[in-house]
Amino acid sequence: MSRPGFRFGPALLFCPADRPDRYEKALARADAVILDLEDAVAEDRKQAARDALVANPIDPERVIVRLNPASTPHREADAAALARTAYRTVMLAKCDGTADVVGLDDVEVIPLCETARGVLAADALADLPNVSALMWGAEDLVASTGGSSSRRDDGRYRDLARFARAQVLVAASAHGAAAIDAVHLDLDDVEGLREEATDAAALGFAATACVHPSQVDVVRGAYRPDAQLLEWASAVLAAAEGEDGVFAFRGRMVDGPILRQAEAVVRSARTSGPA
Repeated sequence: MSRPGFRFGPALLFCPADRPDRYEKALARADAVILDLEDAVAEDRKQAARDALVANPIDPERVIVRLNPASTPHREADAAALARTAYRTVMLAKCDGTADVVGLDDVEVIPLCETARGVLAADALADLPNVSALMWGAEDLVASTGGSSSRRDDGRYRDLARFARAQVLVAASAHGAAAIDAVHLDLDDVEGLREEATDAAALGFAATACVHPSQVDVVRGAYRPDAQLLEWASAVLAAAEGEDGVFAFRGRMVDGPILRQAEAVVRSARTSGPA
C-alpha cells in the first residue's frame, strides 16, 4: 500500500480497551483515541479488552488501536480481534524493528519507538510504506537501558530521552511520516505539559499523546499558533505570491525555508481547531 497521510489532530488520548464505557467519552474529548490493549490493561484482562474492542465500535476514522508487542503471546490474538473490527490504524508497542511490522500490510501502522532497539530502528521503520507516523516513549526506553528515571529533578528530560525524541522526529520527517510526542505522566504539571507540547509543535511534531482528558485542551492550545504568528504566516505567504526567489518582508529576509515554516503555521492552525 502507498504511505497513508497522518489525518489526526494534535491531541491523542489513550483509553484502556477493557473500559468500553469510556470509549465515546474519550472520543468526544480528543482529536483521536488510542484504544490500548497493552500497558493500560492487566494481564488477566487482555481477552476482555479484545472482546470489548470488537463489541463496542466507534468512529474508525478517529481510532488508533495499540497492540501488544510482537514478542508477547498476546500479539496474535490482538491482530485477530482487530480483523473483526473496522479499525485500520494500529500502534505497535515496544516496536524493535521492521520484523515487528510483518503481517500488518493492510493497516496503517504507527511504530512506538520506546526501546533502545526501537529508537535505533526508527529510520528503517519510517521508510516502510504503510507507516504514517512514529511515536517515541521515554519510560520504557530508560527501562531498556537499565536506567531508573527519564527526567531530572526539575522535571526536564535527561539527555537520553532528548536524543530519542530527536532521533524519532528526524527519522519520521526524513521519510515523509509524522511524529508523535510522548505522554506527560505528571498530571499536576500542567505548565510542564504546556512547555513540552509548545516545543513539540515548534519542532514539527504532528501530535502529542495524552493520558488524561484534562491534558487535551492544554495540548490543543500549545499546537494552535497565536494570532500574531498566524497573521505573519498568512501575510508572508500572500507577499510571496508576487515575488520570485528571496525577498524582504517586514525587515526580514524570506526564502524557501521561511516560507515552508509559514506554511506549517497555517497548517497547524487548521488542524488544531479554533481557540
